[in-house]
Amino acid sequence: MLKKILAAAAVLVLSLALFVLGVNLFMVLGTRKYIYRDAAAVPDRYAAVVLGAKVYGVRTVSHVFRDRIEGGLDLLDNGTVQRVIISGDHGKQYYDEVNAARLYVSQLHPVDESLVFYDHAGFSTYDTMYRARDVFCVEDAVIVTQRFHLYRALFIARSLGIDAVGYEAPEINRFRRMLHVRWEAREFLARVKAFFCVLLHTKPVFLGDQIPITGDGRSTWD
Repeated sequence: MLKKILAAAAVLVLSLALFVLGVNLFMVLGTRKYIYRDAAAVPDRYAAVVLGAKVYGVRTVSHVFRDRIEGGLDLLDNGTVQRVIISGDHGKQYYDEVNAARLYVSQLHPVDESLVFYDHAGFSTYDTMYRARDVFCVEDAVIVTQRFHLYRALFIARSLGIDAVGYEAPEINRFRRMLHVRWEAREFLARVKAFFCVLLHTKPVFLGDQIPITGDGRSTWD
């Protein structure tokens, strides 16, 4: 009896491992053709969607977030996109990715502020892409984030009907190799979660009124 139980458990573990591996391969192989490293090669889209990342306090964005923001603004500067959405988690009183990003942009970039939108309810990559479509009325986009993240983001966006390509945010300061390994390991399961969110048509945490991307980004300030 014990041998049968162990054998069944081994089969289950192996099946789960193969499923996780299969989802990852499906997502990576299916989206890599949409990823660009050279900003000059990125095809024109109406909006860039910059995915949120860690901030420190209310004034300092992490290097990961900084690289994403810089990548999105570069696309705006060179005319590849006409608008930028910077997304992030602003669900807690003392943790605010979005306004830290807005402060960073206002202090370091002489950009037309009406062209930059801020999504305060980008609690996850899935929520951000869903809200890009349903709240900001985005039909086509360049997603800006690190490469490990782009496969998942592109899978979600394209599954939701957004004509999306990805721009790999340039590393202003090179990250340690072990940090890349940690990111990739975390993504392995995050891709499976994204797969089920798309499969089950999961709703985001918060939607709200529409804020068309064709309007004025300052309407998203708080």
